[in-house]
Amino acid sequence: MEFKQSLAQRIIIAFALMSALVAGAFAMGIIATVHVVEEKLISSGLGGDLQRLLLMDSMSDWSHRPEPDQLFYFSGGAGDFELPKDLRNLDSGFHEVFRDQLSYHAMVEIVDGRRYVLLQDQSDFEERERVLFAVVLVGFVLSLALAVFLGWVLARKVMAPVVRLARQVRHRDQLLGLAPPLAPDYAADEVGELAVAFDATLGRLRQALTRERLFTSDVSHELRTPLMVLASSCELLLENPGIDQRGRAQVERIARACEEMRELVQTFLMLARAQREDASMSPQQNLKQVAGGLLTLWREPIETKGLKLIFEAGPPPTTRYNATLLHAVMGNLLRNALHYTEHGFIRLTLSATGFVVEDSGVGIPEEKREAMFEPFVRGSEKRGEGLGLGLSLVQRICENQGWTVSLTTMEPNGCRFQVELQASDAN
Repeated sequence: MEFKQSLAQRIIIAFALMSALVAGAFAMGIIATVHVVEEKLISSGLGGDLQRLLLMDSMSDWSHRPEPDQLFYFSGGAGDFELPKDLRNLDSGFHEVFRDQLSYHAMVEIVDGRRYVLLQDQSDFEERERVLFAVVLVGFVLSLALAVFLGWVLARKVMAPVVRLARQVRHRDQLLGLAPPLAPDYAADEVGELAVAFDATLGRLRQALTRERLFTSDVSHELRTPLMVLASSCELLLENPGIDQRGRAQVERIARACEEMRELVQTFLMLARAQREDASMSPQQNLKQVAGGLLTLWREPIETKGLKLIFEAGPPPTTRYNATLLHAVMGNLLRNALHYTEHGFIRLTLSATGFVVEDSGVGIPEEKREAMFEPFVRGSEKRGEGLGLGLSLVQRICENQGWTVSLTTMEPNGCRFQVELQASDAN
């Protein structure tokens, strides 16, 4: 599993690792150097003491006594000076000797076949080593802590312009046509180059969004005239008494399709204008008003299909929303439920912060559940008359208005769409 750290964390880790390597190498060098130097000094001191004590045997000068922390032995020595068995095989030079819980530094000299050994208790040496190790360890830990602190401080300083640039790029206003460029706020360094690149990319995005809004607005505006002609023609055909039942059903189907297309065109036109017009200029209604209009529109086709329409009004609504967009969201979800439900019920439930549309239809295949809000994706290719644009339009409107829509499955079958609304500025 790959662990992902932020750039600031990686800077801190780099400082800590560099400090650990440098301080560790420095500490090991200090310990090794002190150990070698102290060993040389001890070896030299023991050698001098041993040469002085050799006079005890060669000149019988017993005034040269060992130091209190030293033990002196030689081959054929009298009494306590007799060479013990554990020292008889030591070669000339410096050694370490261990006896029980004590350790000694030993200097061995062989003169005319006789072996002379001087032992010195190294407790003081070991104590100095422990102090040295403690000092080095404390210094290592302090240097590591200092490196982490400096890394944190420098990471914040280095990352501050990057964080500020990311915050500016993420802001929704940055896609507006009058948004100021980012590059002038930054120095001519790598972050400045990144700001220049963002300015170029955001400029292309603004142009693309402007072209899209203009295209959507123009097409929506131009489509309204032929749709009105179609709707008027359908009304005239329906008034003709000579049309048979089959023809009347087809004309009614065309009229319904024209009405749905008119609502879709109106919604696209509203979305195209949403970025340019004040939200307070749009008609405002609360949830119950929008639901009432849609229930009047959809009750007959739902009950004609043999389905049960359930409406739960919830608490009294107080917040008002963009009526056209809310009508499109709720209407598309009701239409989707009607298209994909053959038996059972369709339920619309209002709450203080949104609404829920539930049905007992065929449900959404699991492999398509995540893609249902994409354009031209349909739950079942054999059911429904739409092109798969309804849920995509719902998602787009919700993103535009700061609302959220979620899809869950019902047991044993069916779908549950929940929409959470955010109040507009005009209540």
